[in-house]
Order: sequence, then C-alpha cells, then structure tokens
Amino acid sequence: MSLIPRGNAFDPFSLDLWDPFDGFPFGSGGSSSGGSLFPSFPRISSETAAFAGARIDWKETPEAHVFKADVPGLKKEEVKVEVEDGNVLQISGERNKEQEEKTDTWHRVERSSGKFLRKFRLPEDAKADQIKAAMENGVLTVTVPKAEAKKPEVKSIQISG
Repeated sequence: MSLIPRGNAFDPFSLDLWDPFDGFPFGSGGSSSGGSLFPSFPRISSETAAFAGARIDWKETPEAHVFKADVPGLKKEEVKVEVEDGNVLQISGERNKEQEEKTDTWHRVERSSGKFLRKFRLPEDAKADQIKAAMENGVLTVTVPKAEAKKPEVKSIQISG
C-alpha cells in the first residue's frame, strides 16, 4: 500500500503530477499492464514524482555561472556533482523513504523521496575543470568560473603620405 494517496485536483497541497498518458500502454504513468509498447519511456511513480525534478536556479555573474539547488535533508554524500563530456553539468542525488513501521499510523505524507537528476549544458566560456561545490543548510551551490573574455587585439597601422 502506498503511503501517498492519489490527490485531489482542487487540493493546493497535493503533490501529484498529472500525467495525460496514465493508463495507456505507451504512457509514462504506472499502467498496471505488464507490457508497454515503448518500454524505453521512463516511468515515474507518484512517490518519486515530486522529488524527481529538483528545483535549481542558474544565475550568471561577471565571474561565474552559479547553480543553487534546494536539497533539504540530504547530506553531501547523498548528492553527486559531475561533468559529462566536458561541458554538461550533472547534479543528482537520492532521498530514501522513511521506514514504515506496522504499528505507525500516518495521517499525512508530504515530504517527497526518490532520485533526482538534472543536466545543464555549460556555455563555451565555462571553466569546467575549476568547478567548486558547497552545501550549506540544505542548499547545494555549484560555482562554474568563466574564462575571461578575449579582448580583441588592436594593431595600429602607420599612415603614409
């Protein structure tokens, strides 16, 4: 039995994500039929859907690109920051579900659990070999320094005559 009941469309605190293809054999939802016409489509259960898309801000300063991700309750060991192919920043992690005791009675479950993965293609001026990451108070900050903009070389030409 799932701890998270299906939500009400009029409940503003419902964490369910509407899936227009739920129930179809090719959809991304949790169809109960064993086979799927397109098994390569990712399927996200309602228990992991809310955490699957971790919220990340990306701002650019004159010196760097700064990414901030809200990952409350996670330790730095549970989050990974990687660079793929030299120019793709990948931030991933996982929050495990709380253990369910048979004697416990749950009245509301709003905290999400599951895996998340976000990828960002870095611009050409990013110094991917100098990326730094820090975690404080549930916020992961990834700083990607920028290469200095090359100033055009100006050469004076002597005018004869």
